[in-house]
Amino acid sequence: MCGIVGAAAKRPVAKLLIDGLKKLEYRGYDSAGIAVVDAHHQLKRLRVAGKVRELEAALKAEPMHAHLGIAHTRWATHGVPSEQNAHPFISHDQFALVHNGIIENHNHLREKLKREGYTFLSETDSETIVHLIHFHYKQSQDLVRAVRAAVNELEGAYALGIFSTDTPRRVIGVRQGAPLVIGKGQGENFIASDPLALLSMTQQFIYLEDYDIVDVTLNSIHIYDKQNALVERETHNLSISQDSIERGEYRHFMKKEIMEQPDAIASCLEGRMTKDHVLSGIFGPKADAMFADVKHIQLVACGTSYHAAMVARFWIESLAHIPCSVEVASEFRYRDIAQAKNSLFVTLSQSGETADSLAALRLAKKMDYLSTLAFCNVPGSSMTREADLQFLTRAGVEIGVASTKAFITQLTSLFLFALLLRRNVTSEQSLEVQLVEQLEQLPVLVQKVLQQDQAIADWASMFTNKQHALFLGRGALYPIALEGALKMKEISYIHAEGYPSGELKHGPLALVDTNMPVIAAVPSDALVEKNLSNLQEVRTRGGKLFVLTDQAHTFQQDGFSGTHVISMPKVHPLLAPILYTVPLQLLAYHVAVLKGTDVDQPRNLAKSVTVE
Repeated sequence: MCGIVGAAAKRPVAKLLIDGLKKLEYRGYDSAGIAVVDAHHQLKRLRVAGKVRELEAALKAEPMHAHLGIAHTRWATHGVPSEQNAHPFISHDQFALVHNGIIENHNHLREKLKREGYTFLSETDSETIVHLIHFHYKQSQDLVRAVRAAVNELEGAYALGIFSTDTPRRVIGVRQGAPLVIGKGQGENFIASDPLALLSMTQQFIYLEDYDIVDVTLNSIHIYDKQNALVERETHNLSISQDSIERGEYRHFMKKEIMEQPDAIASCLEGRMTKDHVLSGIFGPKADAMFADVKHIQLVACGTSYHAAMVARFWIESLAHIPCSVEVASEFRYRDIAQAKNSLFVTLSQSGETADSLAALRLAKKMDYLSTLAFCNVPGSSMTREADLQFLTRAGVEIGVASTKAFITQLTSLFLFALLLRRNVTSEQSLEVQLVEQLEQLPVLVQKVLQQDQAIADWASMFTNKQHALFLGRGALYPIALEGALKMKEISYIHAEGYPSGELKHGPLALVDTNMPVIAAVPSDALVEKNLSNLQEVRTRGGKLFVLTDQAHTFQQDGFSGTHVISMPKVHPLLAPILYTVPLQLLAYHVAVLKGTDVDQPRNLAKSVTVE
């Protein structure tokens, strides 16, 4: 969500901070700001309600010459988007602070500070923190001690970047429940909410743990844990190319990432299977023995990852015959759970920092699960560090807010998981051989679907004046219908809903008329006749049918005249969800382009949801 960048360097930092903010624009934001300590030890600040480019323009008109500073992109929680509510916040022209997260007890702290004579100029919870640090600094005259005293009073989740004009060569960072990393440079060091912000400056990163406070200068990094003990944290080298965070020939990151999906699937599969079976040990040396004891699986996720989990339930129960439950992470956290015996807890997240999923994982670790397993795309993220077992999906960097290649590699990874679980319930191998052969062909099959790009773009022209759309699917294609509807909502702002085809008569059919486009995934599987019957219900009521199918000839008959059809490659029915995801992504993309929306940064949304 919000983005933090901080720097202590021998070279001027203003441009470095702006460049870092540009790399974080994908996270979603509504305002931006920068604060520095200049050569005269004076605090200077610029803020704008709007895009980083506007902050950059303001900075050119009013240059800041400094070697230490912090910057921020804000996604509004407390207080409307405005310059007044934009970060950084300052206290007595002495302290500056940027904050990601939510402080739940800010009202109580605000009233306390008002009684101490502090004046508040914003509606935010964040301004409370900088005044609280100033309050404690007056008593201790020690910056790290003041920060520790202040955060000990905070309730909620936060990552902080702080500096004081009294110690103008230091940036302080704090992490509790929201991500913060340290970038190690040569004669310069950095803090950021995401390593991507710093890739042009360094590829060496330290991931802070909860309650860590870091004291960063030009030449030193000191980390203090919750007990204020000086600790060492592991340095990670990230080998991410600059090309992966640039659009290249594409107009939008989303289109680039859709087109990268064949390579992403191939990367996900590489080294994890032979020509006829999935390799043992790909979930870790202890996983296979533990999998043999699993009698139930609890899947927990949010948003797009939740849809991947819904598909996985179908696979796990079909292939491994293990009961599987799927729940939205924010619901799982806040109810009394009747936990199944010998259950494995599994969570999914692209970023590994999704607040509700991470909190659910932490709750699960206190419960009586056999183990915890995280599917994630970001090595070194909180989720990969805290789960007992980790499986990296290898999608590569994903910038677009609407997840595409991260979702498709989640599905691919979960399919491998289901195949491994299957070995514990049957010795029959022919189906696994068949499915592994199909998995090997997936990148080629997805590439064939991508060749339908123009045909899907032609469909999109028929959606631009629509207000609503229905997406239909059966079996494991129902979650894909949900995902298709979510993509349409996210980036084109068309209200869309996903339904199981068999549920049409239980309500949604009332919405069908000549203005209602209905998009259906109809592979040639065991439910194809049921699907065709459902689509006839739509057609007889005037609904406009858009069908993805591997049996296009069926829709050339009189019973389906006027139906818009895109022909799909044939694939094993169990793998159809992966293949049928792609045209729905392209459809949402092209509709959004035609409607002129902000494809990569849709309104009100953030890439990494690090607050509740």
